[in-house]
Amino acid sequence: MDDLDREILDFLRRDARTPYTEIADAIGVSEGTVRNRVDRLVADGVIERFTVATHTGNVKAMIEVSVAVDVNTEAVGERMTAWDEVDFVWQVSGEEDIVVVVDAADTQRVNDLITKAREQDEVVSTKTRLILDETLG
Repeated sequence: MDDLDREILDFLRRDARTPYTEIADAIGVSEGTVRNRVDRLVADGVIERFTVATHTGNVKAMIEVSVAVDVNTEAVGERMTAWDEVDFVWQVSGEEDIVVVVDAADTQRVNDLITKAREQDEVVSTKTRLILDETLG
């Protein structure tokens, strides 16, 4: 990955629907170059997916999850990705092992997800942070 790839990714991170012609004009290359670079980034696994960021008026939160030492963290996180209202599941370093980012209709739904996480046999503890504001960078 080079500087041109990074410039293209910067545009796509802000808005994945940005037309390739607009990106090309802004960075001074042809539309075909942008298209080919994006296709290669997808094929190489650098771009995993194109997604939608929402401002639903819902309650967004991060549920930080600690699991037992002998647990396959990836397997626990994979299960959590299937839960309704889960946007992302990240494996992280630090005190917690997993961060579950949720976009729930209300605080009761967030609480239900916290309870669901705590009911997992592998989970030792949870910590939750409500997301008060979000700015795309």
